[in-house]
Amino acid sequence: MPNSTLYAFILSFLAGISTVIGAFLIFFDKNRNNKLVTISLSFAAGVMICVSLTDLLPNSFNMILSSNNSFPKLILTLIFMVIGIIISMLIDKYLPSEYENKDNKGLYKIGIISMVAIILHNIPEGIATFITSTNNLSLGITLTLAIALHNIPEGISIAVPIYHSTGNKLKAIMYALLSGMSEVVGSILAYLFLAPFINDHIMASLYAIIAGIMIHISVYELIPGAYKDSTLKTVIKFFLIGTIVMLLSHVLM
Repeated sequence: MPNSTLYAFILSFLAGISTVIGAFLIFFDKNRNNKLVTISLSFAAGVMICVSLTDLLPNSFNMILSSNNSFPKLILTLIFMVIGIIISMLIDKYLPSEYENKDNKGLYKIGIISMVAIILHNIPEGIATFITSTNNLSLGITLTLAIALHNIPEGISIAVPIYHSTGNKLKAIMYALLSGMSEVVGSILAYLFLAPFINDHIMASLYAIIAGIMIHISVYELIPGAYKDSTLKTVIKFFLIGTIVMLLSHVLM
């Protein structure tokens, strides 16, 4: 295996494992305080909406057609975003929630849906990290750092709801780890199969679908879940903090 390929796999792994850093926040939450749920869900909503509006949708719009005509590009981007919203709604409707009789009703479902969305988000990121790193290692390192910074709050958005709904720290950590390791899955797919076939149109549709899933989760699950036991002021404050963290990671990227 050439050194550039090995380095690309290492960088993908480092970007993915950073989700666990966020998940370790649960070890400072011995009493399962609902305030931490409010903070983490509001923060995660800010992260997801910011990623969608400043990264995924603009990239989708720019890549979806070679035509300079903005109108069909916009329509196609919105169509794929709506497909993502519908997928998220179907997951939300049919996902069984074995913990719904607990005090923190619905948090388990929020954690699982967040994990699914983040896995779908991380696989293309893993592909991008691998392809970038094999061609330009310096740029690959910068990309890895930026991805790692926004994977930390993504780990929080999975681990805290899972922990609060189940009381199981190991399960919360493992779910966060699973979402992070999907970065490595993306790299493996790129190495074995996809690199010659991935084109801008496929990536553009994926980006818009993922954005739709993330926006739906944020508006329909995360923000209402955060507001349930808190005030609007607190939700907005930590939503804005999550947004600012993501904007700073884009500056590094």
